[in-house]
Amino acid sequence: MGTALTIRGDYTADDLRRLARQSRDADWSRRLLALSVIYEGGSRSQAASMGGVGLQIVRDWVERFNLHGPDGLKTGKAKGREPLLNDQQRKALVEAVENGPVPYLDGVVRWRLVDLAQWLWQEHRISISRQTLGRELNALGYRKLTARPKHHAQDPNAIEEFKKTFPPQWEKSPPGPLKASE
Repeated sequence: MGTALTIRGDYTADDLRRLARQSRDADWSRRLLALSVIYEGGSRSQAASMGGVGLQIVRDWVERFNLHGPDGLKTGKAKGREPLLNDQQRKALVEAVENGPVPYLDGVVRWRLVDLAQWLWQEHRISISRQTLGRELNALGYRKLTARPKHHAQDPNAIEEFKKTFPPQWEKSPPGPLKASE
């Protein structure tokens, strides 16, 4: 069985209740009130029932309170996942996008997300999905652009002949009043 934890002595139950009253965070207030029970001489079981949690969680709260004071009991935000690309790799990606592919080396004539993901694997050994790579490029300020398709046998002369040509200016009707037909 583990050793008993002592709670730090620079606060009192009244201090914790005052902080709980001033707080707008319900979870933080609940934790402070649960620890105030311990300061009043109550057991950990009583503090756990006051906080609506188990004994292990009360023990964790006491450890956090001992290390960081009342601020250690505030609800923190999770750190989240580490980004897949570091700054150096992002810089290399931007450089590759700006320079474009080299057809005889990269095997493509324009970058697609699939091709860039393959390039990242070959250069940096980073496996990244198309969706994640698209979000990363979007965050770097790039937008997905698609060229308008063009038929391979399209004749530029036929395009010019097909275009409608209008005279530079329409002929205006002569000014004057309209005559009513009689």
